[in-house]
Amino acid sequence: MTDESYIQLAIEIAKKGKGNVSPNPLVGCIIIKNERIIGAGYHEKYGSNHAEVNAINSARESIEGSTLYTNLEPCSHHGLTPPCVDKIIENKIKRVVIGTMDMNPLVRGKGIRKLKSAGIDVKVGVLEKECIALNKFFFKYITKKIPYVTLKAAQTLDGKIADIKGGSKWITSLPSRRFVHELRSKYDAVLVGLGTVLKDNPSLTVRLIEGRNPKRVVLDTKLRLSSGHKLFSNNSDKKLIIITSKKNIDRVNKIKKIRSKGADIIFTGEHKGKINLKSALKELGKRKISSVLVEGGNEIFNSFIKENLFDDVFVFISPKIVGCGIPIVGNLGIKNINKSLKTKFGSIERIGDDILAELVK
Repeated sequence: MTDESYIQLAIEIAKKGKGNVSPNPLVGCIIIKNERIIGAGYHEKYGSNHAEVNAINSARESIEGSTLYTNLEPCSHHGLTPPCVDKIIENKIKRVVIGTMDMNPLVRGKGIRKLKSAGIDVKVGVLEKECIALNKFFFKYITKKIPYVTLKAAQTLDGKIADIKGGSKWITSLPSRRFVHELRSKYDAVLVGLGTVLKDNPSLTVRLIEGRNPKRVVLDTKLRLSSGHKLFSNNSDKKLIIITSKKNIDRVNKIKKIRSKGADIIFTGEHKGKINLKSALKELGKRKISSVLVEGGNEIFNSFIKENLFDDVFVFISPKIVGCGIPIVGNLGIKNINKSLKTKFGSIERIGDDILAELVK
């Protein structure tokens, strides 16, 4: 097998950590000796051993003189666990092949330099594009200190997310809804506006598949949410976060009632009478939330798009036509087609009766 083949295998193994390692990166590791895999491991859970250590510990024979493959540069600093490079050097591994450098300022290049200084042959940049894509959440978070933001919407063929009365159940097919629950399990948080809660009374949990529940974030400028909503009754995991205006900081009784339901409250500034999204994202970043799936509604979508605070978009397109209804995006203030917001198609696939289009900037 080639270096590319082993790095691809490391990527696939790394994916096993999805939903469990954030805000750390997804990392897989393979150890090869005499053209045989003698060790393999991945970063399984935040705070636990890194992939390289798990791979080394899994080996049932000496790994001296072997080649280690990993999709991400091994760490060289003390965090919740000791440096991986020390373990690699200690075990006299001969060669290390790395998919991409770590963008974490604490790590970037330092692990590679330490390995080379120890006389280890190091190769960097194998399937680099794929390795960067695997950890797009982590790289955005570690360099910008705010979460990676994905907008998600389901629309009819003629671009409506609800009928004229606001009804939206169900625009898409059951397979698409299952896919959305799978998406939720991979993101640290799901975010909606107050309007979506008042209209749909969603749970925003993972139910149609097995997977972890994300944190549920609601933008509620005037703190109008009541404890009767499903978000509160289904908050036994205490993952509900309400982001509201600093103007509500003196509403002691309301705040006390919300917190008694296990919800966290973030107070932030306003921008044009609404939650300041940049400030909100910074606050979520402080809480080690590295990825956010924005599920609506129309006004929230508009705000994220207008302020250019999104990284990609998932649009589920149903083969239904409703005519009058609520559009997926409202007025962006664009009056000339030549000044329209430009995105690119990332991937397009069929799910059930629907089409899923991924748009990237």
